[in-house]
This record gives sequence, C-alpha cells and structure tokens, in this order.
Amino acid sequence: MKSPKVSTSTSEPPATVLQVQDPDKVRWEVQPLQLAIARRAFELFEKRGREHGHDWEDWFKAESEFLCPVSIATSESEDRVSIRANVLGFTENELHVSIEPRRLAIFGKRESTISQTEAGSIGLADQYPDQILRLIDLTTEVDPGRAVIELQAGMLKFELPKAATSRKGTPAAA
Repeated sequence: MKSPKVSTSTSEPPATVLQVQDPDKVRWEVQPLQLAIARRAFELFEKRGREHGHDWEDWFKAESEFLCPVSIATSESEDRVSIRANVLGFTENELHVSIEPRRLAIFGKRESTISQTEAGSIGLADQYPDQILRLIDLTTEVDPGRAVIELQAGMLKFELPKAATSRKGTPAAA
C-alpha cells in the first residue's frame, strides 16, 4: 500500500521590504516612550520610600509595563551581520527602523485593538503592552545604505553588509 504524498511546500506570506528611517526621526518618535518609562521608574522608586539600590529593578519593571519583549538572534559572517527580531503582532506600518554604522533601532507601536460588545460599549481587546523598543549596539561597523530589511510572518530580518575597511582596519574613503 502506498503512503499518501506529503506536501513539503509551505505557504508562508511573502516578505515585505521595510524602508530604513532617519535615525534622528526615530529618536524623536521614541523620546516620549523613554520619558514615560523614566517617570514610571521614578514612581516605583518613590513608592518604595526612595530606597536606593534598586534603580535597575525599577527601570526594568517600568519597561515591562510599557514594552513587549523582542527576542533577537544575531549571526556574523566575513562580509555581513544578520539579525532576526521577533516582532509578531506588528505590521510594516507600525514598525520604524533606523540603522547607523554601529547601532540598530527597532521601534513599533501597535494600533490599539478595540472591540464592540453586545451592550454597545467599546473595550480594549487586550491589556498587554502595545509597543516595542530595541536598541542594538553592533560590534562591527555596517553600511546602512546597503542594508536590506524584510518583515515576514512576524520576523524582522536584517542583512547588514559590513562597511568596507582598508588594510589597517580603518573605514575606507568613499
């Protein structure tokens, strides 16, 4: 008896290419979020009676109240740095990405999910944070102008060509 054929093809959605944004613009967009996190961390400090020695704990707790976690995987070859970031639930219109020679920024703000109830009132569908912010310092200088960024099935994929260097290890003149 023959076994049934199993299809090995997957029907993953096509990748969407994202445009790199100006780092100053992304910093400007992120600033209100960073200030809100700082205010919340200070509130936690005050709530504990201004007890010193817990600043990182306060900061991380404040971040967890505002931000969804973003897991990152990084690999490096001779000519490029590859980064994968899990941004499941965010669309290309909700993500802002900037690349500098030694830094990568991912900022996302999801549109609020609102649902209509039978009684006609509107309520939030979930109470989880609707924003992401991930700043990644790169160990190798990359060429932002040649970077390729794709979003596919909740995975943000970065292919970052390394910057050309001269023999002495300094960046080559363009």
